[in-house]
Amino acid sequence: MIGARETLDAVVEAEIGYLEAMIARLEAGEEDPEDFRVYRLKNGIYGIRGRPDHHMIRIKLPVGRITPEGLRVLADVAERYAENRLAHVTTRQAVQLHHVHRRDVPKVLRAVNAVGLTTREACGHSIRAITCCPYAGVSPEEPFDVTPYAEATYRYFLRHPVGQNLPRKFKIAFEGCATDHARTPIHDIGVVAALEGGKRGFRVYVGGGLGAAPMSAELLEPFTPEEDLLPTMLAIIRLFDRYGNRKVLTQARLKFLVKKWGIAAFREAVREERRLVKLTASGEDLEAWAPPPEPEPPRLPSPPKKPFSFAPGFDAWRRTNLFKQKQEGFYTAIVRLPLGDITPEGLRALAEIAETYAGEIRSAISQNLLLRFVPEEALGGLYEALLEAGLAFPEAHTLLDITRCPGADTCNLAITHSRGLAQALGESLAALPMAQDPGAKAISLKISGCPNSCGQHHIADIGFYGSSRKVGEREVPHYVLLLGGRTREGEARFGQVVGKIPARRVPEAVERILKRYLTERQNGESFQAYLDRVGAASFKPLLQELQEVPPYEEAPEFYQDLGAEGEAFSVQLGRGECAV
Repeated sequence: MIGARETLDAVVEAEIGYLEAMIARLEAGEEDPEDFRVYRLKNGIYGIRGRPDHHMIRIKLPVGRITPEGLRVLADVAERYAENRLAHVTTRQAVQLHHVHRRDVPKVLRAVNAVGLTTREACGHSIRAITCCPYAGVSPEEPFDVTPYAEATYRYFLRHPVGQNLPRKFKIAFEGCATDHARTPIHDIGVVAALEGGKRGFRVYVGGGLGAAPMSAELLEPFTPEEDLLPTMLAIIRLFDRYGNRKVLTQARLKFLVKKWGIAAFREAVREERRLVKLTASGEDLEAWAPPPEPEPPRLPSPPKKPFSFAPGFDAWRRTNLFKQKQEGFYTAIVRLPLGDITPEGLRALAEIAETYAGEIRSAISQNLLLRFVPEEALGGLYEALLEAGLAFPEAHTLLDITRCPGADTCNLAITHSRGLAQALGESLAALPMAQDPGAKAISLKISGCPNSCGQHHIADIGFYGSSRKVGEREVPHYVLLLGGRTREGEARFGQVVGKIPARRVPEAVERILKRYLTERQNGESFQAYLDRVGAASFKPLLQELQEVPPYEEAPEFYQDLGAEGEAFSVQLGRGECAV
């Protein structure tokens, strides 16, 4: 249990001890609330809507990795300290615990740090979670495994002085595959594996980001040798720290600096800064920049041999939830987490299953967990174990695997309860026969509770973000609909706004979109190809009537948000902290 964990590193313990002292002073009225706010955010602790003595804690999974012991600790802290008894897996390879009382925050931090996890710099103007393709090291597409490079970057920048007070948050993603699993074009720095003359290196992209003004990253260099990767990233961050806009928060991300200077001028500035970085580096820094060694192979289990199963749902699960690895005879199994949530019981069961069937556990930005190095001869047994644990949900990375942010359940900036919409859409699509068509299943659906795109609605085939509209004297929850978002290496195409739909009518809007696509597609064309042909704007007439709101007396349910039934809807924005 938590009390039996080994002693923490002295630096971590000092940070947690300082936080405890701040909490004691705050409760005694002796601490400046703003100083406490800044310090807690640097340590991954957010405020909760309407409850100043409760917090959301964001726990980083280093490059998406977590051990069975880590899963058990997450189970313990979610069970003991999170009011809803859930761990929420995010689109940034992190886990959030919601509604943790302030007095319990240090206990959570001690527990997760004892198993190699951290909340440090999970919030604030810092270098956030460094994400990595969940198939790195097992994908047949990759020229080499980017995992050790992502881990070296994570270790180097955690607590690095350059990342403690940036103009704005900073995000880095690593990808090795031709398929853009990590969504590198929407990051401040996107790193993609490359080979040149047999030598390892990377294509480095800069200046991507979502939010209210989404921008696609631009190519900085077509080939950065592996030994120059960290100096290049440090040069970029130093320039951002020096020249980023600290006066206007909405213009503070790196993407605005790249746009202001232009990629050519920014590229030259990075090259000069990198030259200075390399001239002044010494000792430990130089060691950090050496190409990292190949990681040790994971411990492979010897599970019972059961390649197939006659348990209900096995064939459907096998079709959507398995990824064939480049290692002969092994698969990655995707554990789909509906709404991105998992219970303490689920976490403990998954830890035991992983120890029996898998060599490694990773998270994906799709809000799912992956079991890697599962022997082909054990897939049937794995499925039955997941089924018994209530974790054998099929349809991973399909239309039914909806991405969503926490929304107005907890977030101060959210307008709508995105969780409620995701649940309603999941139920309506599951009951819709045409949603099982292969073309429909390939469609991505993402939801955010506000325009900030924590649910990545900008890059979804079908995206929604929360909004509102006044009808008479009452507010009505709405979602802005976007169509046609996607990414590939070097390019992010952002969805076009098609309409503003009352929350209650969103499931019907999605059904109409699917029906039109499946009726009009030519020669089995994909939804993306179909949209390119007909144009997203052509859907506006189809959805026009759905944007009408009946009077309150006729349909009072339209004036309540999905996920908050029984309450009159009103926009209640607090002080945002995702930008702090």
